[in-house]
Amino acid sequence: MDNIHLKETLTIEFKSDLKRLPDSDIVEAVVAFANTDGGDFYLGIEDNGDITGLHSSHKNTDTLTAFIANKTIPPVSVRIEKLDFNHLQVLKISVPRHKNIVATSSGKLVRRRIKMDGTPENVPMYPYEFASRLSDLSLLDYSAQPVPDSSYEDLDPLERERLRNIIRTYHGESMLLQLTDEELDKALRFITVIDGKIHPTLTGLLVIGKKERLQTLVPTAEAAIQVMDGTTLRVNESFTLPLLATIEKITDYFNAWNTEEEMEIGMFRISIPHYDKRAFREALVNAFCHRDYSMLGRVRVLIDNEGLTIANPGGFIDGIDYRNLIDVEPHGRNPVLADCLKRIGLAERSGRGIDRIYEGTLRYGRGLPDYSQSTTVMVKLFMPNVMPDKSFIAMLTEEQKINSNSLSIYALMILNCLRQQHRVQLKELSEILHLDNNKIKVAVETLVEEGVIEAVGNGNNRSYILSAKMYRATGNLSAYVRQTDIDEIRYTELVLKLLKEQKEISRKDVADLLHISLPAAYRILQKLRKENIVEMMSKGRGSKYVMKNRAGNKAGNNI
Repeated sequence: MDNIHLKETLTIEFKSDLKRLPDSDIVEAVVAFANTDGGDFYLGIEDNGDITGLHSSHKNTDTLTAFIANKTIPPVSVRIEKLDFNHLQVLKISVPRHKNIVATSSGKLVRRRIKMDGTPENVPMYPYEFASRLSDLSLLDYSAQPVPDSSYEDLDPLERERLRNIIRTYHGESMLLQLTDEELDKALRFITVIDGKIHPTLTGLLVIGKKERLQTLVPTAEAAIQVMDGTTLRVNESFTLPLLATIEKITDYFNAWNTEEEMEIGMFRISIPHYDKRAFREALVNAFCHRDYSMLGRVRVLIDNEGLTIANPGGFIDGIDYRNLIDVEPHGRNPVLADCLKRIGLAERSGRGIDRIYEGTLRYGRGLPDYSQSTTVMVKLFMPNVMPDKSFIAMLTEEQKINSNSLSIYALMILNCLRQQHRVQLKELSEILHLDNNKIKVAVETLVEEGVIEAVGNGNNRSYILSAKMYRATGNLSAYVRQTDIDEIRYTELVLKLLKEQKEISRKDVADLLHISLPAAYRILQKLRKENIVEMMSKGRGSKYVMKNRAGNKAGNNI
């Protein structure tokens, strides 16, 4: 029996149709996919992947497509493809991730999840999960909603004064300081009016709510800080405090642990922190801004020997994953809360706090922040505990002194990649950095024009290395020489390989092989002649070259 050689996952499902799968089961499967991440539903395949084929009643795909649309609310438009396996037919029903919550026409709501054993299942979707789903799709700002059973007296005047101090300290919008308390609360959308009565929003309670009321009304506002030394737990504290007090408390722990060292570059002395303070603050603020407050859980900060981890409940919202963080347009799960933290100066005002996080690690040569452990229900940032690359720091400092401009985040990512890989092609850069090829190309060409990197080779073989001046800034010109010598070695090997295959070659053959100019090809062949490796058979533009053996005979006659 044939097997499809795939496994069931969150986005792949198999259903047997030997006994005619009930139509209600097909509709439920479609609804579950639509309410999760979409995916492919295969009808006519057993759970283990064995292909057993379709029931005759399901072979009319047009009828089935219309049936699914009629039995789902709002209607789900699926794409059905008929697959043939040795006279057995299978339906592949591709379901898109829906931009709303979908139910069967009978009112059943289901979603997909992964069980403990790693296999998927469809489970009921409960009303308390609606807010989370809608916020994932950017259809609901949970932070702008009024908090049930709350009153204006639940906001703390002392926390409001803390907020004013933060505006002064972090250079937030100065006009906010001129407002009365109620005007400030309205400007930052801490309150909303319902039936003529003022009610705090979730943002209001989170930012300046009284501690005891916050613990009662918003139990999901919990945070934790842990510090590990090997297997010894040095700090383990969990608390539910207003957001500004929470950020200050965690930052105090972080600053006590975050040591710095100094480095001299010429006449300048620069300070190198274990972790960049601005990057840490942005990462921490991001965790609170983008967490899902409808889910139980807490924002957790862990400092251990491996590095720094910041995790928050709630996965990336629709359209965002760890691979496109730099390229995607900034938008979050809690716009009102995020706007408040930007206006008071705690968060990056452009909405590009992620750039700060990347810059804070890249400019010290510590590599890219790692979001790859994030899941559909949690975002986890990991900054590895690695020593700074002082040569790279010197290189960047020298370049910024010359150009008096800060390097873009794209430039930093490219230079960091070259620091690690030494030599890369454009396609490799795009794959390693998960960035759009056109944006990478523009950034690379800008760096070439500025003399920061150099292009080596032509056409498909064109690659990039750090320039001589960048290596000179680190006092490591020998590394640059090694990189440029690689071409001569590689080109020689390729030419000799072609010669063994063709018996004789011309300048044009070499130019076509290496994607270089005819004069450059001529120079390579002349170098091989001087080394007594090849011999020129004739003169002129069409001259041919053959291999010499050690006895000096023409290898072309005996290879």
